[in-house]
Order: sequence, then structure tokens, then C-alpha cells
Amino acid sequence: VRLQVQNVEKPLYRGTFHCFQSIIKQESAFGLYKGIGSPMMGLTFINALVFGVQGNTLRALGKDTPLNQFLAGSAAGAIQCIICCPMELAKTRMQLQGTGEYKLKTKNYKNSLDCLIKIYRKEGLRGINRGMVSTFIRETPSFGFYFLTYDCMTRYLGCEAEDSYIIPKLLFSGGMSGIVSWLSTYPVDVIKSRLQADGVGGITQYNGILDCVRKSYHEEGWRVFTRGLTSTLLRAFPVNAATFATVTVFLMYMRSDNNLRECEPGPVIQQPSSL
Repeated sequence: VRLQVQNVEKPLYRGTFHCFQSIIKQESAFGLYKGIGSPMMGLTFINALVFGVQGNTLRALGKDTPLNQFLAGSAAGAIQCIICCPMELAKTRMQLQGTGEYKLKTKNYKNSLDCLIKIYRKEGLRGINRGMVSTFIRETPSFGFYFLTYDCMTRYLGCEAEDSYIIPKLLFSGGMSGIVSWLSTYPVDVIKSRLQADGVGGITQYNGILDCVRKSYHEEGWRVFTRGLTSTLLRAFPVNAATFATVTVFLMYMRSDNNLRECEPGPVIQQPSSL
């Protein structure tokens, strides 16, 4: 977030690792966890919603095909925006508070919940849903590629229930799924972050998505749409590796009593929705 929205004329960070070092030096290790309250509150519900919607949508579509995997994932991504957008708004505001051009400003928010409450009181529902359209544009295809990649990877690696290397294979498949999903729509994430950060410190720069795209490109060129990509990918692999492997193994364990009779025929471990 800090790399995505920093002032191009007076950049605070030269790159991912310089940003990491600067945060620790200036704010201690606790600075790395600014805004953690928002994900802690929302991620449980988001993952439950995503995997539930994806699984039920895939069953409703009837056949477990690559196209249906993409469509089911896209449906899940679209629906979870309801929770994701306010959650990321609070996270973004908390992570920027007291930094850069906002350093001299009074800290307005005590925590993520306080942040959302104050935004709601000031701007109403529209305020806490700032960036909803860009979030929707990002999440819908992103989750389609997310589940499609995981399905393809587990099939390609031949993930079988009896395989002694099943966990490493699931971790690798999940990690690659996260990377592909972020790469597919990352430029939109940059725009989303800028829109959600807009107005912090009392300065509003953008009138909407297209205005943000035009001004960002005009001022910084095409490279602006890759700002922070390295840190995002470094985060994406372990997070999504753990997520997919945990969900898959948990569902296998919960249904082990009936020897996975609900699975489709064949020894290949399907994605969580097919278990």
C-alpha cells in the first residue's frame, strides 16, 4: 500500500526492501502490523464465503470443467467484495496514518473498527464502500484464475490422497494460484489503493477510476501500475499456499469417515469445492 500510493515527486521508499527497512527503523517491528485488525476481523468470513460460494456454484453448474472452475471462482470473488472492500479501506487508512505527507497530521483512528465507524459517521455507506467498483473489477476475474490455477496444478502434479508428498504439492499449488491471481489483475489493485487512500489528509485528487488511471499514467507512466508488485507476490505465495492446503486437508479429514464417497470418481485430489 505504501509503495502504491507514495508521492512520486518525493518518494519515501526506493523499493520493497527499502520500505521494509524504513518501517522497522522508523516505527519498529510493530509498524509492519499496522492495520492488522481489519484483516483479522474480515478474513475468516471472506474465506468461508469464497470457498462456500465457489463450491456451491461449481455444483450448480454441473460439470467440473476449467471454464466452470473459472466461473465459480469469479462468482465467489464478486460476492466477497461486500466484506473485502470495507476491510481493505480500513487497512489502507490505518497503514498510511502518520506516514509520508500525512506524518504531521493528527492520528484520527485508534484501530480498524474505529476507522470504519468514523468514516461511516462522516460519509455514510458510500464512504465505507469507497473503491467498491475497483474492488469488484479486481476480485471477479482474479478469483476465477485463483481456483482455475489450483485445479490445473493439482491435476498436473497428480495429488493423490495416498501420496506421501501430498502436503508439499498442495502448498505449491496454492502458492502458485495466489501468484497467478494477483498477476492477473494487479494494476487494478494499484488503482483501488489510490482511490481508498484518496482524501487522507484532506486532499482529494481523483474523481473516479478513469480519472485515477489517467492522472496516474500521465504523472508516472506505465510503471505506476506495477508499484508494490514484488511485496505483493512475496506475500501471496505463503498466504495462499497455507490457505488452500489447510482447506483441502481439513475437508479430506472431515469426510474421511465415508472414504471420500462424495468425491468425483478418480484418484486425483480435486480442489476443495470438489471434495
